[in-house]
Amino acid sequence: MGNSGGTPPSFYAVLLISLLSAGESLVSNDTKTCMYAVTVETTCTKGADTSNHVSLRFGDTNSNDIVVRRLNSMHVKRVDPLEPEVLDDMSRKPFQACMVDQFQVTGKCVTSPVCYVYLKLAGADDWRPGFVKVRSLEGPHLSSGYFYFRRVLPRHVWHGFDTCGGEVTPFGIKHHRKVFAASKHFRHKLN
Repeated sequence: MGNSGGTPPSFYAVLLISLLSAGESLVSNDTKTCMYAVTVETTCTKGADTSNHVSLRFGDTNSNDIVVRRLNSMHVKRVDPLEPEVLDDMSRKPFQACMVDQFQVTGKCVTSPVCYVYLKLAGADDWRPGFVKVRSLEGPHLSSGYFYFRRVLPRHVWHGFDTCGGEVTPFGIKHHRKVFAASKHFRHKLN
């Protein structure tokens, strides 16, 4: 049976493969992720360290919200605050007293500077973080300033700071409070 002027089947196969690969590139552009270096200091107060799970939430004014459920697992290196030397070769747990830890986080891309940071502690012991700084590896203009905690973190709730725009009032700057919806799992437990 010969081809009587019709299009060969191999043409359709090539066309289908081209359309599928074009569709994959369209999907990957919508789900672009960015890298962040998160620096967390634990204060030197006695009992300031923790081995509990710590969650992190940060974002920008454009509703780009990045949530890291277990920040502990993203630990990259421990940095001695008094020495420029990085202490990578020592395997230590993060969030030790008097230490600065760095974490590598991948998440949604921010489009304006990071202006809020919240931490959540899950477990039985206390933790007293000093500061948190989020550095965007996409550009320094998207990085945050320092967020100073310097107090014992409450457990099982998001606690942090929001410096995203505010309204000027006669009593000072009024910041709009962020309310985070409960997860589906938590809502299910309530019902």
